[in-house]
Order: sequence, then structure tokens, then C-alpha cells
Amino acid sequence: MLTIDAQVHAYEKDHPGRPWAAVLAGPPEVTGDEMVAAMDAVGVDGALLVSPYTMYKYDASYALDVYAKHSDRFALIKPVDPSDPGVVETIEDWVETEGTVAIRIMMAYRDAADADDPGIHNVLQAAGRLSFPVNLLCWSVTEQAAQLAAANPDTQIVLDHLALKQPFEPPVPDEPFAELPNVLKLAQYENVAIKITGACTLSKEPFPYDDLWDPLGRIFDAFGFERCLWGTDWTRAVNLITYEQGVEPFRLTDRISESDKAALMGESLAKIYKWKPASG
Repeated sequence: MLTIDAQVHAYEKDHPGRPWAAVLAGPPEVTGDEMVAAMDAVGVDGALLVSPYTMYKYDASYALDVYAKHSDRFALIKPVDPSDPGVVETIEDWVETEGTVAIRIMMAYRDAADADDPGIHNVLQAAGRLSFPVNLLCWSVTEQAAQLAAANPDTQIVLDHLALKQPFEPPVPDEPFAELPNVLKLAQYENVAIKITGACTLSKEPFPYDDLWDPLGRIFDAFGFERCLWGTDWTRAVNLITYEQGVEPFRLTDRISESDKAALMGESLAKIYKWKPASG
């Protein structure tokens, strides 16, 4: 079964040559080599390497360095700044860069997540024109995300992390799926897919996290497996689960068919991002 992780991060130790903007939950560093080793240990064929916004903001230079060494295993995604007057040119340059498959908008982190923001629309319209997916981090602002999806029907939008706020460390929130009804409303837009990334960090039960399957089932039913993409959000999840624990529940479950499992674990991602690892 083709297995592609829809979001992982790699980063080097904080140093003057590439200083961190802030600290992300996780080890002091997770190099590209270490990320590949973690994937090899559990049979993950490839991953979408997302340049970590917390540390590097809009600088994807380390992700590019990792890709240069492991181009057979990773495709690249970088955050872009909708308030940058040159953002369209940035996107055009990124599209032309080897190994890139998408951009990301950190909408949940914006001071004013306004669906009428002309900068966000510029990003979505440029991405649509270039047939380039946009990953959207939109927890707590799903209504605005719905407006953006409706206004940009030709742009492939991929919702990050179930469109739900996820913990960086224990404990799990009392009601981790409280906002799920608002997320499900986004399924009506055919240009919206959803990443089932970091889901295991929302479980209140031990591995293999059996309490997840009812809420995840509602997402699968609403979006269809052709629009659902499994992933771990490693290393953000490191204080709650191991990498293996982010993978195995989806392989072991008997709650979904083998064909749906294959779609969830890699086939749908390959179609949406038009990429799969060399080994796949």
C-alpha cells in the first residue's frame, strides 16, 4: 500500500546562520536524515515536507536543502505571506522550483483572519491560475474558510489538521471535536480536501486510539476518501505520541475497507498534489 505522510517537518538546531523565530514543540532538531529514518522504520514511502512556520516563518531554505538530498522521498510546501505585496511573484517562483507541490496560508495565526482580505484572495487566485494547491491552517476560522472556498472554486484548498486546534502537549482538550460540525460544513465545497493529520493527538484513549473512529467516520462520510489525506504532523505531535503511533492505527483498523484505507494513506494525496515518491 502506497503510504505518504501528508505533513512532516524537518529543521536544524537554532544557529546564527538560520535562526529560529520561535520554538516549536519537539526535539532540538529533526534533520532530513532523521525524518527519513523515522519513515523507513515504519514503512512510510514518502512525505510532504512542510517548512515549519514557527521556526522559519516564510523561509523554506532548510526544506530545500533536505529536498536536495532526499528528492526521492519528499515534496515541498512553504508558507506564504498574504500581506506581502510581492506574494504572487513568490508563488510563481515557488511553482517553478523543483520538488514543490503547494503553498500554505497560516490563517489561524493572522491577527485578522478576514475572508475579504485582498491578500488572501490574491494568494488563492494566483494558486488557482497556476493549478497549485493551497494548504489552509484555519482552526477557529472555518466560517471564513468556507467563504474563501466559495469565492475561489477553481483553487484546490486542503484543510490542515482536520481544521481543528490540536494540542502541542498533554492534556488533550476536554472536547477535542467540539468544532467538528463547523468543519463538516466545508465538505459542500468540491474544491476542499481535508488532511487527517495529527488526529491521534486528539484521542483520550491509549494506542490504538479507538475513540477517534466515530468522529473521523463523520469526516470520511462528509468528504469521501478521495478528499481525505492521512498524515502525522510530525514533529509537532512528539510530546503526545511516537511517529509509529501516528501511523499504525490507520493500518490496523478494521473500521474502513482496504480500498478506502489505500486512498486515505496515499492514493488521494498523490492525485490532489500530483506527486508520489520515487518508491511509489
